[in-house]
Amino acid sequence: MRLLLDECVPRVLCADFPEHFCRTVSQMRWRGLSNGALLARAGEEFDVFITVDRNLRHQQNLKKLPIAIIVVHVRNNDYDLLRPFVPRMHDVLQRIEPRELVLIE
Repeated sequence: MRLLLDECVPRVLCADFPEHFCRTVSQMRWRGLSNGALLARAGEEFDVFITVDRNLRHQQNLKKLPIAIIVVHVRNNDYDLLRPFVPRMHDVLQRIEPRELVLIE
């Protein structure tokens, strides 16, 4: 599966998904794109977008995008806070469908 990590997600998280192709918004040189433009472009090349931006689901019509989205609900984007959610993210990746948004709390 092809994963894209949002700008607000530490890039070190890619190492927790070695069985997937994982890139960051920065690596793709897509920093600064609005969420709508970013998700449209990501949908052309990736299967799943991972973010900690809880407002994303309220800002975009996600059903129109071909990409699935995982939103991890954490206090801040520190890797040490995200790391405990990695097993749940792996579980979700096994069953997530295009255009689906999954909130992990």
